[in-house]
Amino acid sequence: MTVLTTIALIIIAVVLFELIIFIHEGGHFIAAKKSGIKVNEFALGMGPKIFSFTKGETTYSLRLFPIGGFCAMEGEDEDSENPRAFNNAKIWKRMIVIVAGAFMNIVLGLVLMLITLLPQEQFPSTTVSEFSASSFTAVTGLQPGDKITKINDYAVNTSTDFSFALFTLPVSEVDGHELSIYKEDCAFDLYVRATELVDENSTEDQNKAMVSSIQEAQSKLSKAESKEEAYKIFSEYYNSLADIVGKEHAETIPEIEEKDTRQRFRTNMTVERDGEKLELQDVDLLTLKKSADDDTPRLQIDFYIKPIEKNFGTVIQQTFANTISVVRMVWGSLIGLIKGQFSLNDMSGPVGIASAITKVAGESLRTSGFGSAVSSIVYVMMVITINLGIVNMLPFPALDGGRFLMLLIEWIFRKPVPRKVESIINTVGLVLLLGLSVFIAFQDVWKLFSGG
Repeated sequence: MTVLTTIALIIIAVVLFELIIFIHEGGHFIAAKKSGIKVNEFALGMGPKIFSFTKGETTYSLRLFPIGGFCAMEGEDEDSENPRAFNNAKIWKRMIVIVAGAFMNIVLGLVLMLITLLPQEQFPSTTVSEFSASSFTAVTGLQPGDKITKINDYAVNTSTDFSFALFTLPVSEVDGHELSIYKEDCAFDLYVRATELVDENSTEDQNKAMVSSIQEAQSKLSKAESKEEAYKIFSEYYNSLADIVGKEHAETIPEIEEKDTRQRFRTNMTVERDGEKLELQDVDLLTLKKSADDDTPRLQIDFYIKPIEKNFGTVIQQTFANTISVVRMVWGSLIGLIKGQFSLNDMSGPVGIASAITKVAGESLRTSGFGSAVSSIVYVMMVITINLGIVNMLPFPALDGGRFLMLLIEWIFRKPVPRKVESIINTVGLVLLLGLSVFIAFQDVWKLFSGG
C-alpha cells in the first residue's frame, strides 16, 4: 500500500469508529432528551477539549483522543435535587435511556450490514452445490443439494453462522486406520494423479472430463463399505484418468499409505436432504498445514455453496438474518471465553483492532482494489458496533448492563440501591475494566512488534 492509501484507510477506520461511538452515545442522548432528563455535556472523543459550544443547557464538545465519548446527564453519578435529573426520572424512563445506546449500536449494525451486502452480485446460502476435485468432504457424508442446518449443535441459518461454526471447531486426533480416512486418501490421491497427468498439451475438454471423472469416483468412494472396495474404485479410476488424456497406464497402482493417527477438523452435521432431516456423524473437513514451515493444522472448505439470487427481498432478508447471526457470533464468542474455548490472548483492544483492520483492508486492497478495502473496513466496523452493543449490556459494574441491573433491583424491591454502594461497585468494576484494557493493550502491542 502507498502511504497516502494507508493514511486514507486509517482515516476511514477512525471516522467509522467514532461514528460507532457517536451513534451509541447519541442513543443515550436522544432517549434522555425525549424523557425530559437534563444532559450537561455530549462529547465525542476523550481527554482535553479541542473545541466546544453550548446550545441550550447542553455543552457539545470534541475531545483530543478518538477512543470514545460520553453523554453526561445531571444526576447520573450523584444525587441531584434538579427535578429533571436522571436520578429523579421515573424508573422506566431511566431503563430506556440506559438500553438506548446498545439499541442504536444494533441499528447501526443493520445499516452497515446493508452497506456491505449492496455491492454483492449474489449471496451465499448454506446449501452444498458441488465438491472440488480435491475434496475430502465429498466422501464423508455430505452430498450436493444438502442444506446444512446445524454444525456441532450450533444452528446454521446463514453463511455467517456457517463460517463461525466451522472456524471455531477444535482439531481432533483421529484413528488413521479408519475407513473414512482411507476413503479420503483415495479421493485425494486420485486428484494428485490427475495433476500429474495434466500438462500444457491437455485440452479444456480433457481437463473438464478429468474433474468429472474424479467427482464420479468421489461419489462411489463415499458409498464404499470396506477398504478393499474403496481401493478397487481407486485402482479403476487411477488408470481411467490416464485414458482421458491418452497416456499409458501406470505400471503399478500405488498403495494407500495409512498412519496411526491423523489430525482432522471433524464435526457432526444436521442437513436437509430431499425434504428430510438427516444427522451426519463424523464429517471430516479438509485439514492442511498452515504453511510449509508450520505444521499447525488449518481448515479449508473444499466444496462450493449455492448462491442466493439478489433482489430487493433477499437484500432485506439477508441484512436482518446476517445481523442476527453476528449477534449470535458475538454472544457465542463470549460464552466460549467463559467456557475456556477462547483465552484472553484471543481478545483485542483498540491497537489490535486497528492492526486487524489494517491487515484486512491491505489484503482486500491487494486483491480487489480500494473499494473492496473500504467494504472490508465497513464489515469489521459492523462487527465492532454489534460487539459494543452486546458487551456494553453485560450485567457488569460500570457498563450499561450493570447500571440496568441496578435499576432492575430498584424496580423489583421498590427501593434504589444506596448511591454509596452503587458508587463503590461501579468504581471497582471500572478499575477492573481499566486493568483489563491495559493488559489487552500491552498484549496487542507485543503481538504487533513480535509478529504474533
